[in-house]
Amino acid sequence: MVIPAAGARGYADFPGTAGEFTSDSDPAWPQPRRASPGAPNVIVVLVDDLGFSDLGPFGGEIDTPHIDRLAGAGWTFTNYHTNPVCSPSRASLMTGLNPHRAGFGTVAHVDPGFPGYSCELPSDAPTLAESLRAGGYATFMVGKWHLTLESKLHDGADRSTWPLQRGFDRYFGSMDGFTALHHPHRLVEDNSPVDLREYPDGFFLTDELTDRAIRMIDELRVNDADKPFFLYFAHTAVHGPLQAKPDDIAKYRGAYDGGWDEIRRQRFERQRALGIVPGDAALPPHAPTDGEPIPAWDDLTDDERELFARHMEVYAAAVDEVDQSVGRLLDHLDSLGERENTIVVLASDNGGTAEGRSTGTRSYFAQFGIGHALPEDWVPDVPRDLDLIGGPRVYSHYPAGWARASNTPFRSFKGSVYEGGVHAPLVVSWPAREKTHGGMRDQYVYVADVAPTVLDLTGVPPLDHRAGTPAADIDGRSFAAMLTDRAAPARKEQLYECFGLRGMYRDGWKAVSPSPPTREQGAAGGEWELYDLRSDPTESADLADARPDLTDALASAWREGAWHNTVFPLDDDGTLHRVRPSTDDELSRAVRIPAFSAPLERFRSARLTVLRSFRVVFQIDTTTESAGVLLAHGDQGGGYSLRIEEGAWRIAYNAYGTMLRASSSPLPPGAHEVAWRFDERDGLRWDVSVVSDGALACRLDNVPMILGMAPFTGISVGYDFGSPVDWDMYEVHRSFPLTGATLRSAHVIPGSRSEHDPTILREIGAAVAELAD
Repeated sequence: MVIPAAGARGYADFPGTAGEFTSDSDPAWPQPRRASPGAPNVIVVLVDDLGFSDLGPFGGEIDTPHIDRLAGAGWTFTNYHTNPVCSPSRASLMTGLNPHRAGFGTVAHVDPGFPGYSCELPSDAPTLAESLRAGGYATFMVGKWHLTLESKLHDGADRSTWPLQRGFDRYFGSMDGFTALHHPHRLVEDNSPVDLREYPDGFFLTDELTDRAIRMIDELRVNDADKPFFLYFAHTAVHGPLQAKPDDIAKYRGAYDGGWDEIRRQRFERQRALGIVPGDAALPPHAPTDGEPIPAWDDLTDDERELFARHMEVYAAAVDEVDQSVGRLLDHLDSLGERENTIVVLASDNGGTAEGRSTGTRSYFAQFGIGHALPEDWVPDVPRDLDLIGGPRVYSHYPAGWARASNTPFRSFKGSVYEGGVHAPLVVSWPAREKTHGGMRDQYVYVADVAPTVLDLTGVPPLDHRAGTPAADIDGRSFAAMLTDRAAPARKEQLYECFGLRGMYRDGWKAVSPSPPTREQGAAGGEWELYDLRSDPTESADLADARPDLTDALASAWREGAWHNTVFPLDDDGTLHRVRPSTDDELSRAVRIPAFSAPLERFRSARLTVLRSFRVVFQIDTTTESAGVLLAHGDQGGGYSLRIEEGAWRIAYNAYGTMLRASSSPLPPGAHEVAWRFDERDGLRWDVSVVSDGALACRLDNVPMILGMAPFTGISVGYDFGSPVDWDMYEVHRSFPLTGATLRSAHVIPGSRSEHDPTILREIGAAVAELAD
């Protein structure tokens, strides 16, 4: 199912951006040319938060026949490594740089002002798409981008870091770090948001992304039968919130009733049989979790086992749907006669995640992205009917016990520099080359190696300049030789850093520091562990005390590499990720939002409302026929809306799944000034009230604030866009557009920031200008 296209513009419509080619006489820009005859197509499929063992070729029981087919004739890389979280891995994949040198020492939700944490790709770092486009390729992308500062995702932002300005001819997907699959919070086509009021019945994002990818290929072939294409398919699955289609969920009903301990054991046995781990290796009975303890499945109650199994059924269905998407692409290439000469690279961006914590959640945004302590009475998992899990009404995530099974046989999860955070699946397929050379490869490979490998295989040289500036030296190295030579040399060493955690790999040895050092200890100081991954891939036997010389040498090597890779300053006290420039305050100015316009973007909306008191003032003329939504902010994951129905004001407040409602007495038709107030009180709570023509009309007292990454869907005025705040309203009225009334203005007026807001605003721009003077 394809939703209506937006009135989008291409990169050439934005003069002065990095995506625009200037005249032939301008040496600063590479000129497009035809690719070499017979150049292969390239598809890179990136799956979000997929664990090492979730796919069939890596020991998983989830039904992935199409990925199995890719691996069966192609190459399965069992020693592939990524960065611990998503944006850094995507930056490395696109540029061939280590993440901090690519500007992404962390995810694109911070902006402390340091080069390694700019959360923008450097202007001197050509992307894989830019090099391939200069080499004569059509370049397409669908899915998750997550390489633009969240403060530059709104419709008035500088688009120089958007996909079209970084090498792609076409783009469709979510610019943000994740989205819901049944009702995405915001979709962008090329350089513009997709303009629609509500999603059609049966819409599902994984299918829509696949439809769009196929359409891009077909539209190219209608106009150019020979031009090779590069398709970057960055799935939003299986990042939270976990959602899937009903039939796919039903397929796995009962499959996980045996529990996570048994699934982990079965996966490990298959991995031994496949040769992924040594045949004499043993799975540690209780692998360290580096977080909340994971209970044994047999120690759970019957109700807990039923609930937790349902979470995993949804996760398995979402992975299955990724495989179905891959199958549709492969079948389409077969129908075009182009599968033989298409390189497919499929990987995960990091390890499986324990975001759901030990018990999982049906209220994803009640605990994700909040970043500070919550009151004791906070509800992190609002109970809902089990049959709703995975559907559009529940934003959920599976418990950490399933994440540990996803990462079999490794330790820890996404966000960690242990193997569970950075050891991921990688499959490469190219039928034209694989018939005599395919198979398993166990050499150490890193995400920054993907771009140079693709360029090597296609015969396209990397750009040596970008925007008139010499290109930065890349850190990645091609592993193309491994496709034909099982003994080709592997990467020798690699540095890791995330949230102050440190890791250093060298020739099979790995030093890990699971906590940041103090300032007195210095960058190479603090606690370090040492593991011999050749004999101990699960990092179970710490050899630091037995080999202090090697531990110290690797710690020192980490420090030296960190200077080269612009890792510093190290986030040794958690401050770095709370610092933002004072220019963000511009997004917190009061704003008038026109009725029926496209929803205000998520981050822009949050600057007006999250962790603060605020009010919305409406000027509205009503009649006896007036009905519909005045303003909605959020979705089934949490949010609030105000509507007029049956002549009365009605508040709907979705507290992460708990529905709270209030209604006024009927109001007379005519002109009204309405103030919808959100007044902060102690304990991260609001009092919510509607004051109509100077008189209190209705109120909800002491409701939990919607905060963190929520409200996730941005502000819409005159209708409730996408996933509704109030499902009961949606079933009757859908988006419930306002009719029978004239909404003359909706004025959102933010109050002062909450004392609980951990953000540190700094006059970074002024400081830089002062230094320049």
